[in-house]
Order: sequence, then structure tokens, then C-alpha cells
Amino acid sequence: MKTKFHITGMTCASCAKINESALTDLKGMKSARVNYANGAAYIEFDESVLSIEEIKKAVRDAGYDVSDGVSPENEAKKYFFRFILSLVLALPVAATMFFMGIQGWIPAVLSAFVVLVAGRHFHISFLKKLRKLKFNMDSLISIGTLTALFYSIWALTAGREVYFETAVLIIVFINLGKWFEYKSKGKASLAIKKLLEMQVKKAVRIKDGKEEEVDIEDLEVGDVVLVRSGEKIALDGEIIEGEASLDESMLTGESMPVYKAEGGEVFGATINLDGVLKVKVTKMGKDTALAHIIEMVEHAQSSKAPIQHLADKVAGVFVPVILGIAATTFVLWFLVSGDIEKAIIPTVAVLIIACPCALGLATPTAIMVASGAGANMGVLIKDGETLEKSGKVDTVIFDKTGTLTEGKPKVTDVFLDKDFPEEKFLKISHSLVKHSNHPISKAIGAYTKDADSTELIGFKEKGGMGLEATCKAHNASLALGNEALMKDVGVDIGEGLKKAATEFAAKGQSISYVSHGDKVIGLFAISDTAKETSAKAVSDLHEMGMEVALLTGDNEKTAAAVAKELGIDTYFAGVLPGDKASVVKKMQDDGKFVAFVGDGINDAPALAQADLGIAIGTGTDVAIETGDMVLVKGDPAKVVSAIKLSRKTYKIIKQNLFWAFFYNIVFVPVAALGFLQPIFGSIAMSFSSVSVVSNSLRARKIS
Repeated sequence: MKTKFHITGMTCASCAKINESALTDLKGMKSARVNYANGAAYIEFDESVLSIEEIKKAVRDAGYDVSDGVSPENEAKKYFFRFILSLVLALPVAATMFFMGIQGWIPAVLSAFVVLVAGRHFHISFLKKLRKLKFNMDSLISIGTLTALFYSIWALTAGREVYFETAVLIIVFINLGKWFEYKSKGKASLAIKKLLEMQVKKAVRIKDGKEEEVDIEDLEVGDVVLVRSGEKIALDGEIIEGEASLDESMLTGESMPVYKAEGGEVFGATINLDGVLKVKVTKMGKDTALAHIIEMVEHAQSSKAPIQHLADKVAGVFVPVILGIAATTFVLWFLVSGDIEKAIIPTVAVLIIACPCALGLATPTAIMVASGAGANMGVLIKDGETLEKSGKVDTVIFDKTGTLTEGKPKVTDVFLDKDFPEEKFLKISHSLVKHSNHPISKAIGAYTKDADSTELIGFKEKGGMGLEATCKAHNASLALGNEALMKDVGVDIGEGLKKAATEFAAKGQSISYVSHGDKVIGLFAISDTAKETSAKAVSDLHEMGMEVALLTGDNEKTAAAVAKELGIDTYFAGVLPGDKASVVKKMQDDGKFVAFVGDGINDAPALAQADLGIAIGTGTDVAIETGDMVLVKGDPAKVVSAIKLSRKTYKIIKQNLFWAFFYNIVFVPVAALGFLQPIFGSIAMSFSSVSVVSNSLRARKIS
């Protein structure tokens, strides 16, 4: 049996490992994967050997709990409250660093409240991990702050130097980092919710010749539903009556409407642009195309094991080593001096110098600076993991529509019969399209907006073909649409127009003919044009040593034309939604570290599957929430800026962690030998924090 459930109480990546180990050790457990990012456990087990209650008990025995769901938004609120609380109470304590006259029990009480109340979650987490002899950042925070606090209380009574500010500042900065972490998680968790919101809630069912509005849940396979112009298709099905152009962009990402007639397959949540359809339901629930997309997004997200922060990786060794050094220091000094106070001072110095304040600042400060710099340039970076992944990218795959192109039809060329006046051609075209809301009509309308118009009668919009009407003044029949419409109204397309249409079609452009009476008088060539910065973005990525690929649902000719125009290395044409994620996975299987750039709902699985998902901010909410990065202004050139900024920031984080550990490596032995008093240990750790913050500020500029 395969299932998933949520685990509460996890505070870092090592928590996921603890739970994973506890689950894997169970007899009858076939596989267990715990995802810290979404707080979920994905398991497969033998029901004849193991029960779900025994599985949940193993989680609780490990020091955690099981719930119906984890809310990152609520966790973010908790940490924000803890941050504000600890900051307000820590300010007067921190003042003691600069005004040594401010001493006494008031700072002691405030410090105790900050450490034991605002920081209690760190101590609880430490105790849980201690039961399994596991250590991480929470362990360092707990040991460091408690040591600094209780030593300072003792020092206060003994008339010695106190180090309350060290304890409280650690809590302040770590709470700040945790707040940012859960804010990022909250945004990422909205992707599935957004997809679910796309589903239609009600439909008009035709039963026994009568129309009735029903909830989607009340429909069954075989039911017939009525879909009017402008409405969403309720569920996947087959058209049994009617014809219409459908907006399937939410599914395919392509802006051009798709003509469907009797016998055509339609998909839930796509939009009927014109005409009236009767659709027989063929798929429901998990079998629908939208449900499959939801499932793919969830699977791709859960399959990404979160990259454990370097500090957490080192903590498993660092904490036991520091504890061992501190214990050894105490014993040796006591044996040599016979004075317990002389033994306590260097021991406390070891623990204080090993406080993880700089470790806690290393990542959040760099991310804060990079996030601010990125926001100013239209790049949103969601978390620290994204920074690490961006440094490994060697292949960038762009979705075409709305990413490299404008995402909407535009008239690119006009070809006229040499004997027909251009002014009259534009007047006829404008008169026809101004009555239609079809995307192609809007594109032509934008092109002919300055032309005059004439009064029409008998206007008809023929789904999937085009527009018909009669000029009232001259009683001449008019039509605008595709070749099928021209045949339907009985007009011939001249050889010159046919040749021009063939040339435009070879470039991947759509053709709309215009007829007057019994003659085709001209045509519009329409396509989705490339954004101004697309070619430069591709060129810059090449300069960075990256391979660039194009992925689109368009036909081969269109894909080839766009790839050639922009200088793209390779392209994949006619790709369906499910196949987009498959293309990404295939390139990953070939050893590529892939970044995918997209903007549509159909891009969500590929964004989640990619090693680095970059969502265009002008696209759908789902794509934005699924991506690791968001380009707010929809400019493909921002992909280059985003990767450069991320690489620099991740480099800074590694530098920060290096210096944080450097202080410990250098000063811990010095403290153990008795050459470093606790007060100087506190100053050294404060200096390490300042250096980390100063280094992080360099992320403000890309160089």
C-alpha cells in the first residue's frame, strides 16, 4: 500500500532524516521518504505485516507527531511573533555590549525570557534529537544560548563578566532566519491549491430533455452537459453536438484557440470561446487531464529531497566535538589547578566561542540581501536551496509561448490582391473583427484600429473558421477567416495569395483570408512574436557556457522558425503538458542539470520536475508558485540576471560559513588553553557576525 501523511515538529533537514530512519527500520516497510520542504512522509508498506497506526507510533516515538496537514503560513506567523518578541526584549540587553554600566538583574530576567520562552522551540527540538543521539543547528543554538545564559547568571552573582547579549542575539537572528524559511515554504505550498481552484464547481446537465444545474460531484461518466460561449468545460469529454473554438491555454500554454467539432475531445477547465456545445462526460476525478497535472506537480515536488544546509551537515560532528573539547578542558584544568572556578572559565569560553551566531546568520542575511536586490531588478528568489541549485545549471529549457514570445497573436504581415485598394481592405477587415472577441479577431482589430468601418448586416461567427457578414451599403458578402471558411462561402483564393500564404505558413504563421463578394482580396499573417530581449538572453546564456533548448506545443515549423530566429541550440515541438515534464526528466537522465523557464499552468509539472524552476511572473499563479524563482516582469533577460545573482549569493553563503567555522577552529583551541576569557570569546563571535553581514551586503550588485 502507498500513502502519505504529514509530520509536525520538524525544524530542519536532519529531522526528516530521523523520521525517515525510524520509518525505514519498521518491519514491512518497503520504502519511506520524508520531505522536509512540505512536511510530508511518502511511504509504501506491506499491510499484512504493518499497520498505519504502528507507522504513526514510530513517528511519535521519534519525538514528532502526525497531522492531517502542515501550514507553513501558520509556522511563519509563529516565527515572526517570536522574532519580534525576542528583538524587543533583546535590545536593552544588547545595549550592555556598548554601555557596560547597564548591568544587574533586569538584563538577566530579560535574557532568561528571550532564551527560555522566545527560544524554547530550539531547546525542545534539541531534546528530541538528543534521544536519538542526533545533532543539528537547533542543538548548537540550544547549547550555546543555555550555556551563555546560565553562566552569565552565575557570573552575575559572582561579580564576574556576563554575556547575556550573546544568548539573546542568537535567538533574535535565528528566529528571523526561520521566519524567512517558512514564508518561502508557504508560497511553494500554494501551487496545488491553485490547481485545485481551476476546477469547475458546477455544470448544466441535460437529462430527459431538461437542463439542470448540478454540482460536479453529482455528474457521472456518460452524462451530457451544456457548455455555452464563454463558459468553462466541466470535465473531460467528447463533443456530441456543436462546434466552437476553445481556449486551451491553461492546458497547453499556447495562445492560439483550437477548433473542435462533433467527435472532438475536450478537457475540463478549458474555455469555450464561441458556439454552444453538448459534451458527453468521459473522464472524472483522478482520470481528468487537470487531475493528472496536479498529480505530476505533487509528485515532482515531493521527489525533490531538500538540500541540507552546510551548517546542518557539519553540526552532527561539530556539536559532539565541541562538547568533548569543553568536557576535556574542564577536567584537565580542574586536575591541574584543583580550582573549580579556574576550570569553569575556559570551559565556558570554549562553549561561548562555539556559539553558532555566525552560522545562523550565514544563510538568512545573504538571502535577505539577495532577495532585496533581486526584487529591485524583478527577480524573486524563494529559498536558499534555489541559490545552490542555480550554481549547477548547465542547460536552460524555455517554454515558448509567453516566455520567449509575447504570448498573444499579433499581425506580422499583410498581403493584398494587387487590384484591391488597401484602405478598403482595412475598412472591411475592421468592420468584421470589431464584432468579435476571438483572439485572432482582436489581433486584426489592433492592426486595423485606425481604419474606418461600414455598417454590416447578417453578422455570423462560425466557430473554428471565422466571420461572415453583408455590407449594408453595397449588399456585398464579406468573410474573414481560414481556408475552410473561404471554401464554405464559395470564393476562390488566387495563386498569388496562395503562394504568399504558403511562405508565411512555412514560418509557422497562421493565415486569415479576407473576401469581398466572390473574391479573396487579401490576407493577414498572424503569429506570436518573440520578445525584444529573447535573443540577447539566449546569447548571454551561451556566453555563460549553457545549452539552451526550446519546448513548445506548437508545430514543427513554428518551433524551428523561433529556434532559428533566437539562436537556440535545440527544440522540442508538439509537446503535450505531461510530456513537458518528461522532456525535462530525459535531459536530467542524460546528466544535465536543468533549469526550466515557463509561465503557464501546463508548465507547472515541468517547473517542479526541473532542478531549477524559473516562473515568468506575467503567467499563471500556479506556475509562479511552483517555480523556485519568479521573474516579475516577464523579461527572459532576467533569467541571466537571476542565475548570476543566485550564483554570487550562494558563493557568499559558502564564504560566510567558512568564516563562521574559521573562528571556531582558530579560537576554540585558544579558549581551551585558557588564553581567551569568555568576554573576548563573545566579542570574537560578535565580530564574526559583523563580518558575515558585511560580506552578505556584497550580494546587492551582480558582478
